Amino acid sequence: MYLYLISLCALMIDQFVKWFVVREMVIGESSVLIDGILSLTSHRNKGAAFGILQNQIWFLIIVTVIILAFIVYFLHKTYMNNKLKSVALAFVLGGALGNFSDRIFRGEVVDMVEITFINYPIFNIADCFIVCGTILLFISSWSRIKREGEGNE
Repeated sequence: MYLYLISLCALMIDQFVKWFVVREMVIGESSVLIDGILSLTSHRNKGAAFGILQNQIWFLIIVTVIILAFIVYFLHKTYMNNKLKSVALAFVLGGALGNFSDRIFRGEVVDMVEITFINYPIFNIADCFIVCGTILLFISSWSRIKREGEGNE
């Protein structure tokens, strides 16, 4: 199924960037990518988004396994009915697997993307796939609601 290939590609891109950051940068080191906008900054997070649930690794692993099971279930359920929703779920799955594998193999998540013109937490490529997938899910749902609303007029 091509959707798992999308998830695998997301996972591989995420893990390659994390491998590079761990191998080539010390924690706290930063390299400007776009002056005043974007930096590559080596950072570690032992919690979840925005640093919540610090040092709750087993709780986060258990919750992630449950979420991954739901994503796979919904991926199979929506595959034939809604391609956009399926691709969105594949993005979320790939991103979730990226952060999950960090927690399993490193005990922490490697973050590296720093937006420098605002005060925002450092994040990683897996987070980008999760956010993009979530946005696509909203678009898919909004499109469906709009179509159903037009059908009732």
